[in-house]
Amino acid sequence: MRPFLLAILGLFFSITIVPRAVAQDGPSVLIVTAHPDDDASFAATIHRITHELDGTADLVLITDGAGGYRFSTFAEDIYGLELTNQEVAEKHLPAIRKKELMAGGAIIGLRDYVFLDQPDKGKTFDADAVMENEWDVELVARVLDRVLAEGDYDFVFTMIPHPTTHAHHKAASIFALEAVNRMTEDRPVVLAGGSLDTFPPESFEFRMLDGHPLTTLSSEHGPWGFNRNTKLGLDDRLNYNIIRNWLIAEHKSQGTMQTYMSLGDSWETYWLYEMNGTDAAEAVQTLFDAVLDIE
Repeated sequence: MRPFLLAILGLFFSITIVPRAVAQDGPSVLIVTAHPDDDASFAATIHRITHELDGTADLVLITDGAGGYRFSTFAEDIYGLELTNQEVAEKHLPAIRKKELMAGGAIIGLRDYVFLDQPDKGKTFDADAVMENEWDVELVARVLDRVLAEGDYDFVFTMIPHPTTHAHHKAASIFALEAVNRMTEDRPVVLAGGSLDTFPPESFEFRMLDGHPLTTLSSEHGPWGFNRNTKLGLDDRLNYNIIRNWLIAEHKSQGTMQTYMSLGDSWETYWLYEMNGTDAAEAVQTLFDAVLDIE
């Protein structure tokens, strides 16, 4: 059945939802990201979950992605639009990037999408300023609460809110943590994900984003990792970089994304947030024991 879009209109915003498909029996994951190409950070792990573990993965996208116009030079011929012009991009790029996201999502097995269309004004580092001045905080919180309440997820994947990363990445992770923290029962385990070139990490020192104690990472458990260089197929000639590269290739409006293909950062690494409690580590270990069980 072809997916279709259901638009729910408000006074000053729109939310687009792709309706839920039939549930599966494996682990269920909700990815909360800021930009349409952020799912590349989890591509191999999600592919394993959806294709080998009979699991599901849904995605909440917070921004409209319009700020990505600066590197759209090569995509102008593909889409027949002057996408490096900010005014043109603000009008057309959000729809383009949604299509690119869903094309890549089909490769890694994403099931449902929720688009919140919050402003993407380009790269900055102040997450608090974004949350206070750019995004509709009440809307984002309300939708995340609803998605989590209805989704019955086992895990929530976020990007690691390191101080040096994009403010939108940090803000999206904070919103996800706050939403899970508001839940009173059946809370999913929230993980912080990122790509590294070695595992275990040799020089990773992040523990908490200042002013946001929910971002504190566990010092007792984890991290866990999946290597995209893991071999499979005839004569072990394939690996999971292929999956990530295919996903990246769909994001043609984002020229810089293409430069990340098959780079050395091959470990998709996941840390446990301390807010989950110590019992959550067992669930994460069970998940990654299954993810790593390559035949």
